[in-house]
Amino acid sequence: MDFSIIQYSQFMTLLDMLLHNLKTLHMSLEDSLKWLGEVMAEIGPSHLQKNEKWNIFDIKQANAVIDYLKISLFQHYKLYEFLFFSTREEIVIGTEQMIEVIKPSGGLYPNPLEEGLSFDIYSTFIKPPPTLDTEMKGLDQEQGPKESQPEASTSDTDPLVGFTIEDIKSVLGQVTDDILISIQTEINEKLQIQEEAFNARIEKLKKA
Repeated sequence: MDFSIIQYSQFMTLLDMLLHNLKTLHMSLEDSLKWLGEVMAEIGPSHLQKNEKWNIFDIKQANAVIDYLKISLFQHYKLYEFLFFSTREEIVIGTEQMIEVIKPSGGLYPNPLEEGLSFDIYSTFIKPPPTLDTEMKGLDQEQGPKESQPEASTSDTDPLVGFTIEDIKSVLGQVTDDILISIQTEINEKLQIQEEAFNARIEKLKKA
């Protein structure tokens, strides 16, 4: 309608007042129509032209404002009353899930996912064994007072006296082979357990 800034302001004020009358003053449809007629008589076209500075809307603009209020507010007046006054029941739907969180192991390996495995399976098959450093620290703490004594008598003799280089190589090779075999066996067991768990999940997904 090419309203001016003052006409826009007056129109928005009129709409805000109508909603205020409905929401706060609980005006009925008839009372709102009467109130609108009185207001439009003040700000609308004046046939006597006594207060031209208060005539914000001409006849065409006033009819357009009334038509807009008719199709937007008054036509759905019962709907606005239901929106402002009726109490609606709030439906809250929720579920609770208990997730078993595995305690931190404190090692160098990252903790498994919360939805991965139970703590029993993790501690039995996957939890890394204590390293040699932690065992040596425990032994040092237990035998600390005993080892604090001077070891001048044992430091004089070489513990490798009587062994050749070939003997040392054979012993180290045997120990290394035993360690590698045990590590490989442990890794294979872990992989087999994880493979069985993944297969079980896949079967569940197929059934679902």
